[in-house]
Amino acid sequence: MGGRKGAGVLELAVLGLLHESPMHGYELRKRLNALLGMFRAFSYGSLYPCLKQLLAKGLIVEDRPEEPNTALALQSRRSKIVYKLTADGKERLQQLLTEAGPAAWEDEGFGVHFAFFSHTRADVRLRILEGRRSRLEERLDRLRAALARTRERVDSYTLELQNHGLESVEREVRWLNELIGRERAEQEQEQAQSRADRADKTPNKSQDTPGEQDR
Repeated sequence: MGGRKGAGVLELAVLGLLHESPMHGYELRKRLNALLGMFRAFSYGSLYPCLKQLLAKGLIVEDRPEEPNTALALQSRRSKIVYKLTADGKERLQQLLTEAGPAAWEDEGFGVHFAFFSHTRADVRLRILEGRRSRLEERLDRLRAALARTRERVDSYTLELQNHGLESVEREVRWLNELIGRERAEQEQEQAQSRADRADKTPNKSQDTPGEQDR
């Protein structure tokens, strides 16, 4: 199950990065390391099997430049291949970006979903943020309970480590609270603007029609 989740995260990351611009394998590896390395250990060996699967599904295509020298072409073939998103790939990416279930709240899934929030609908962003906060609040309860049970039985260094873990989760919950508050405020502002725009376009029935004032 964990492997399938990891593959889903990698698929989203690859499609999301290729949506921003076509890339060759080496550049894609660097970008993935910067993106996924913040949230989990990224294995370079998992990239090319993922690309192979995406190619087989028609979600990406290879752009192979013509090489006049055949030997040189064989030598540099992989480094010269540029991967591009197809129309089906864009559709698949949008599908992944609408998923707001538990997989998007977990540690590795949340980070990648958050990295592509600019391409994600506002209501989906809010559900993911709220789901992540709920998951961390559950984790906080467990950490506090464990700390209360073991406080008197562990040495000072272990206690400091447990406190550090607790404070890290508390900081993320505060950060999520700020993001959720901002998202809600922006959505309320957009809704209010939308209502105002509709009101401006609605004819005012209380106004007299031309000629009625003279009757």
